Amino acid sequence: MPHLPMAEPMPTPGVMVSDPRADYTLLDSGGGRKLERYGPYQFIRPEPQAMWEPRTSDWQADGEFIPASDEDGGGRWHLNPNVPQDGWQLSWKEVSFNAQCTPFRHLAYFPDMDPVWRWIRGKLDGMEASQALNLFGYTGVGTLALSASGSNMVHVDASKKSVMQARNNAALSGMTERPVRWIIDDAAKFTAREVRRERRYDAILLDPPKYGRGPDGERWHLESDLAGLVENCGKLLDENSKCLFLTVYAVRMSPLALGGLLQEKLAHLGGQIEVGELAVREQARGRLLPTAIYARWSA
Repeated sequence: MPHLPMAEPMPTPGVMVSDPRADYTLLDSGGGRKLERYGPYQFIRPEPQAMWEPRTSDWQADGEFIPASDEDGGGRWHLNPNVPQDGWQLSWKEVSFNAQCTPFRHLAYFPDMDPVWRWIRGKLDGMEASQALNLFGYTGVGTLALSASGSNMVHVDASKKSVMQARNNAALSGMTERPVRWIIDDAAKFTAREVRRERRYDAILLDPPKYGRGPDGERWHLESDLAGLVENCGKLLDENSKCLFLTVYAVRMSPLALGGLLQEKLAHLGGQIEVGELAVREQARGRLLPTAIYARWSA
C-alpha cells in the first residue's frame, strides 16, 4: 500500500440540512415541541432543542407523543382513530417504505438522514457495483437508498423485527432482487469478523444508538464501544474506498470529538475528515432544528 498522508479534520463544523419535501416536513417548532407532517398525517413530538417560541400555538395534529416523567425515553402516543395502526406508505426517491408510530417516539425512519444518503450516493456515483455496509441499519431506508443507486449492500441490525421491516420495505420498493445481504447480528461482532475475513468496502454508514443489545444479549454502550468499532471499520476501508459516515443522536458529545476519533482511527487512509450537525429546516420560518452530530471521512 502506498504511503498516504494523515487525514485532517475541517477546522469549522458544517451543517447538513434536510429541507421540506413530499414525504416529510417540519411544519413548526418551539416550546420544547415540534409539529411534523409525515405524508398525510401530522404529529406533535417532544423536542428539547426547540427553545424558541412557535410561530403559532394552534397546532392541528393527528397524534401526539407524551413523554414519561423519567429520562429513559419512555412515554406513549395519543392518536386519532384515522391514523393506521399498521402504518402507511411513504417514499424517498426510488424507495418506498412503511412509516408507523413506534413506542420509541419516532416513526420507523429518520427524515433528517436525507442529506446523508444523498452525500454517500454522490461519493459512489460512477462506480460499478460498489460495496457498501450499513451498520445499525434499522428499517432499511438508508440501505435501499444506496442500493437503488447501484451499490451491493450489507445491512446489519441486531433486531430481527427491524430486519424483517427492512425486507418488507424492499418489497414495497420493488427491490427484492437487489443484491442486499440482510444480517441479524451484533454490529461490533460482525465488523470484527469482517476484519478477520479481510473484507473491504467502498462506503460505510454508521448510525449507532446510545445504548443497545445484540441478538445474544451483547451490550452496546456508545461512549465505551464506539472507538473500537470505528477502528475496525477503518480496517475495512482501503486506498480505493470512498467514504465513511458516522451519526450520533441524543448524547452529550461534540462533533469535534467524533472528528478526533476518525482522525486517529482512519489516519492510514489519508483523505479528508469533516464534522458538523444534521438539521431539519422548519417550513414556518426557515429555522434550522438540530437533530444529530456527525463526522465523515472521504477519500
